[in-house]
Amino acid sequence: MDRVAIIGASMTQFGKREGWLRDLLVEAALDCLDDGGIEPGEIEHLYVSNMASGEFEGQTGVPNMLAHDIGAVPAYTQRVDQTSSSGGAGTYAAWQSVASGVSDLTMLVGGEKMTHRSTAEATDVIASITHPYEYKQGVTLPSFAGLTARHYLDKYDAPRESLGKVAVKNHKNGVDNPHAQFQKEVSLEEVLESPIVADPLRLYDFCPITDGSGALLMCPESVAEQYTDDYAVIAGVGGATDTHVVHEREDPTVMGGVVESGKTAYEMADMGPENIDVAELHDMFTILEFLQSEDLGFFEKGEGWKAVEEGVTDRDGDLPVNTSGGLKSKGHPLGASGVAQIYELYQQVRGEAGPRQVDAETGIACNVGGFGNCVITTILEAAR
Repeated sequence: MDRVAIIGASMTQFGKREGWLRDLLVEAALDCLDDGGIEPGEIEHLYVSNMASGEFEGQTGVPNMLAHDIGAVPAYTQRVDQTSSSGGAGTYAAWQSVASGVSDLTMLVGGEKMTHRSTAEATDVIASITHPYEYKQGVTLPSFAGLTARHYLDKYDAPRESLGKVAVKNHKNGVDNPHAQFQKEVSLEEVLESPIVADPLRLYDFCPITDGSGALLMCPESVAEQYTDDYAVIAGVGGATDTHVVHEREDPTVMGGVVESGKTAYEMADMGPENIDVAELHDMFTILEFLQSEDLGFFEKGEGWKAVEEGVTDRDGDLPVNTSGGLKSKGHPLGASGVAQIYELYQQVRGEAGPRQVDAETGIACNVGGFGNCVITTILEAAR
């Protein structure tokens, strides 16, 4: 099986955007084609990762619309919805289309338009991710996050400040990301004094509601140099699920989907945690950065908070985490977030991340759906 190369990538400005999802997808797609030096008519497969265009905008059929709008007809099109891990699932689907030999040139465009709806409306759409047994009781993802955070802090004797330091770190990284929704630093005091949302988590422990889009171009590695000598390779990718009913998990601080998808990605890449130089983790809530960093094998269970306290995950630390600013600062347009994670790694392993650049030849992205209900983990490495 030929490995899959990424030969072009793009990301729109994240935040509150004018227009509609269609506009964001077209913007990202055209920028990505320009980055890869590809004409729209060359695309054989076109995937769109999107969770809820119907719910947010009353618009369906977005992949077909995108193919028409950018001139990619008659490319095969498909929408990929895996809740908040739709971007990662779209990356997996696009990778499969090339790795299988069915397509020699595939584009993935991920996006979501959310800010035109009220916070209550957007929260209700996102809450539909939960199991009906939980949803009818009024359970939301923030409540899961608060309960898990409290359990983690108590179980591992972690200080509340350690969660706040995740937000401080990621906002600091976001300052140097021109596409980030929030490009400003926050102090630990600001985080700890922000309004309580789900005890012990406060407002600054949560990512914002966001509009945005991103895109990737993939081809077999064997022909990548026909397009460019500056590409990245998907060395490993894995997907997994966990119980959809969160309270059925034996240990709520273990995200089984992260563990299993990570194992698959590491095995495919013939790597382990010790081989990873930079990580993009799904910090929809600050507690998730602790859980994923542990479940991907970087730190022992219950030790992730110490790594943050000791600066290990800082941009100049031994394992930089969320150099992009993460979902916390960069923003979280559901269908685009996983694509934006890959965009950041693509820039990092190619040495094109500007002031965010770290010493990296390999990177890992973990995109989480719901509260670990479904997970995609992807490993990128620089072209050999």
